[in-house]
Amino acid sequence: MKNIYLPSLELYIPQEVSIHYKRPIYSSMANINCLADAVKYLRLFINDNQLDYKEFFWVLLLNNANRLIAISEIGIGNDVSVIINRKEIFQLILKTNAKGFIVAHNHPSGQLKISEKDRTETQRIRELAALISVRLLDHIIITSESQLSII
Repeated sequence: MKNIYLPSLELYIPQEVSIHYKRPIYSSMANINCLADAVKYLRLFINDNQLDYKEFFWVLLLNNANRLIAISEIGIGNDVSVIINRKEIFQLILKTNAKGFIVAHNHPSGQLKISEKDRTETQRIRELAALISVRLLDHIIITSESQLSII
């Protein structure tokens, strides 16, 4: 009979995953009541000098009272499109315990026209949001001069 050598197996015990998040102080959080409010804070966050250069995609995270928790840039594209990772949107929503959110992207051409891709992506994001009981409040297209709500 042959002796078989087995190296010592160390037992790996997985650790519990925990989330650490501290929301901003409530009184310091901006209130988003309409498209103009969302655009105001989005324009404070973004670099206006790049709006005509390439496409970007952002998410605005809101609490249950439509107070702005945070804004995050989740996609940088080229002059005609941006690829987004929907999973990243929902990671941010879950991490911040957001109850609603707004997505936005720019059209470097300056043309405020809703494309079929814009409509399809908005619908897909809305369907995914419904699965985890969060509200997609708007999808905004922004240019240097103006903005348009898809929803």
